[in-house]
Amino acid sequence: MPLKLTALPDVPRWAALAAHAVPLATLPSGLWRIALVAGLPVADVPVEGWGEMLYVLGLSVVSECLALLTLGLVRGWGEVVPGWIPLIGGRRVRPLAAVVPALLGAAGLILITGWFVYAAYADLGPGVTDSTTRQTILVACYAPLLLWAPLLIAVTVAYYRRRTRGAGTAWTPVPVAASK
Repeated sequence: MPLKLTALPDVPRWAALAAHAVPLATLPSGLWRIALVAGLPVADVPVEGWGEMLYVLGLSVVSECLALLTLGLVRGWGEVVPGWIPLIGGRRVRPLAAVVPALLGAAGLILITGWFVYAAYADLGPGVTDSTTRQTILVACYAPLLLWAPLLIAVTVAYYRRRTRGAGTAWTPVPVAASK
């Protein structure tokens, strides 16, 4: 049975798959952080105090929410603001209003990823774990994050091309029914 994804009809299948892959790529690291807060033996560095716990859990929630925004680039709510949103509900989303934040987010992800990869290989700062098993679990949970920026860039470019196709510098009008 083929995988059925909810996306607009003019969205290329590869773009829909890539957009749906982004939240899945961020999920393992979030689950690792939740395990860390829960006190499971995934790292040698414990999370102590409510402040640290809230920070680590908040990072997981914010990361996943930002990853889920990628779906807006292939669904109707990325073209027409849902009606339940006050003041702007029902209005068309201008392509650059989605493209610019998405590409800035991707650039930030590239910078953050580059720094952490450098820090890990340069052995900067304290290690998270000295155990080979724990290190393997950590890498397995965080390696999928390397996909986030390239997938986001690809889906964003597809969104921009689709929304500006044949319209010069203007954007293609979208029927209000597409917001459902």
